[in-house]
Amino acid sequence: MLRSLKYRSVQRSLHTSRTCFSKIVNSKSGKFIDENSKYSVTTYSRPSVVFEKGEKAYLWDVEGRKYVDFTAGIAVTALGHSNPEISKILYDQSTKLVHSSNLYHNLWTNRLSRELVEATKQSGGMHDASRVFLANSGTEANEAALKFARKYGKSQNENKTEFITFTNSFHGRSMGALSVTPNPKYQKPFSPLIPGVSVSEPNLESFSKLINENTAGVIIEPIQGEGGVRPVSKEFLIELKKLTKKHNALLIFDEIQCGLGRSGNLWAHGSLPKEAHPDIVTMAKALGNGFPIGATMITENVEKALNVGDHGTTYGGNPLGARVGSYVLSQVSEKEFLNKVSEKSQIFRNELESLKNEINEIVEVRGEGLLLGVQFKSDPSKVVDAARERGLLVITAGGNTVRFVPALNIEDDVIREGLAIFKDAVKSVFP
Repeated sequence: MLRSLKYRSVQRSLHTSRTCFSKIVNSKSGKFIDENSKYSVTTYSRPSVVFEKGEKAYLWDVEGRKYVDFTAGIAVTALGHSNPEISKILYDQSTKLVHSSNLYHNLWTNRLSRELVEATKQSGGMHDASRVFLANSGTEANEAALKFARKYGKSQNENKTEFITFTNSFHGRSMGALSVTPNPKYQKPFSPLIPGVSVSEPNLESFSKLINENTAGVIIEPIQGEGGVRPVSKEFLIELKKLTKKHNALLIFDEIQCGLGRSGNLWAHGSLPKEAHPDIVTMAKALGNGFPIGATMITENVEKALNVGDHGTTYGGNPLGARVGSYVLSQVSEKEFLNKVSEKSQIFRNELESLKNEINEIVEVRGEGLLLGVQFKSDPSKVVDAARERGLLVITAGGNTVRFVPALNIEDDVIREGLAIFKDAVKSVFP
């Protein structure tokens, strides 16, 4: 009852505080955008907001307006904005060594690789994890995975070069990753893409018709993020591994968005039996808490197909990024931390399910941990805009879905504050 009264109190105050955001003349923001945006390549559609600083799960724009951030830079700042320990690491390491290239060893690259393998095994994920390739982004991590799978396939059979991906998936924007991202909006302007890619529905009937002796790799997100926050059934993932093993194809789990604690486990596949574990796992986003870093983790079986020079990177695995990654991993792999992610998830689910019961326009609440989605019957872009005008940042995903990917250590009171704003925004669009 007290919580309900608190929500009503917060909602009553919204129109006298945050809704006025849309009425404020964005003098600083407008001037900055007018003077600078004309020099940026036209690849992004942005609202007229310019952010200046962040702390924990809040952001402030140049006008001094404060926002609850349920986006975390698209599931990136898992430990919050301006995390003080990460700031210390960035300063300390930058005074010692930022970059020396992969021509030489440094104190952090191999250490992070070892820690990722050990933490993964201890968490119940990928039981035969063995080696790690460090890169700079999720797309790069997936490109490495695709190359490793093709190299492995060709070591078995020169024609074993094909890939299978899934509807509603997203794996990146570079040519290889884009080729396994079957969204016409992304693919059509850049076709023809890399050949030999088939698209399956996430079910056994569809997949079993596509896999064959020439399939080198199968790539899937255990929880699809950009495609609409769609968890893939555990039963299907188990059967998927059986079929890939039968055809000697590599199973790649893209955990760039759903991994590193976001599901409530270190890895979204961590609840699967070991017989269903992947041959390759890709990661990025949360690993650097905003500092660019990605990684591709493989089994020793995949490692045996690789030779010196098969892949490489100039910046990937630099000591600055690797040290940040080491710290992030030490936090998000802790059992107590992961338990709190699940507890925070339940706060979201309870309130969002309650809202669903009030608003006929809401179809479903789905997801795991702090990767959650609310699907609407129609385009929810106006909800996103209304939320931002009231001081809350949320983002969309496929299938008319609003996505919630806040910092994993977001405080409970901030969750409730943001959800009160979200409810008001939804009701303003769908009264």
